[in-house]
Amino acid sequence: MTRILAVLICMATSLSAQDWARQRLEQSPRHHEWVTVKHDGRSVETFIAYPESSGKTPVILIIHEIFGMTDWAQEVADEFAAAGYIAVAPDLLSGMGPNGGRTTSFSQSQATEAVSHLKPDQITADLNAAADYAKKLPAATGKLFVAGFCWGGGQSFRFATNRPDLSAAFVFYGPPPEKDAMERIKAPVYGFYGGNDARIDATIPEAKENMKALGKTYEPVVYEGAGHGFMRAGEAPDAKEGNRKARDEAWVRVKKLLKGE
Repeated sequence: MTRILAVLICMATSLSAQDWARQRLEQSPRHHEWVTVKHDGRSVETFIAYPESSGKTPVILIIHEIFGMTDWAQEVADEFAAAGYIAVAPDLLSGMGPNGGRTTSFSQSQATEAVSHLKPDQITADLNAAADYAKKLPAATGKLFVAGFCWGGGQSFRFATNRPDLSAAFVFYGPPPEKDAMERIKAPVYGFYGGNDARIDATIPEAKENMKALGKTYEPVVYEGAGHGFMRAGEAPDAKEGNRKARDEAWVRVKKLLKGE
């Protein structure tokens, strides 16, 4: 997979105005906040959505699409909070924009290009810092999950190779890491893929073979009739039936898996 192809395929499910996502976020009864997570000279602006819970809850790290920290990225974090988890979503473009800004300082095309050029070591360090911060929150149990979408789906699979205390990784239509990196995975990996996404789906057989050979858990599910980006596209007001159905089924699955871990 080339970087250019990844960008083009992600952009094929175009990001129209996300007013609907912003409105749902604004109407949410849950507490949201932005915090600045600092590490190694970097400041990572991080969105946190808290569940309405009387007790401590696990943390789920949310990795945004190649479009950066959009309204939908925050809204999907809120949906995980609604399911009973502290959702922590770092803006990986923090400090990378004009005048040291984050995603909001870029145009859509600029954000896409900037995300596609982020360095792997910086991504890992940012994600680890956000995860470490969240695990220490007074309302957190210390248990950690990760979920990523599109570009972030690939990063969630890669994060599992670098985070031994992870309870599970949820990969939404993202590519796998190399086999040698898979050796480091300790957590089960669960994949969610659209049937009309041949580019990504073509990576599944080899990933299954490699993970099995290494004695790792990898359970992919392909939702027929859905395209790339169906978790976002299936929620939009003009969603196609295949994307909407896949999104609904994927939510059922991910919630069951979270409860079972």
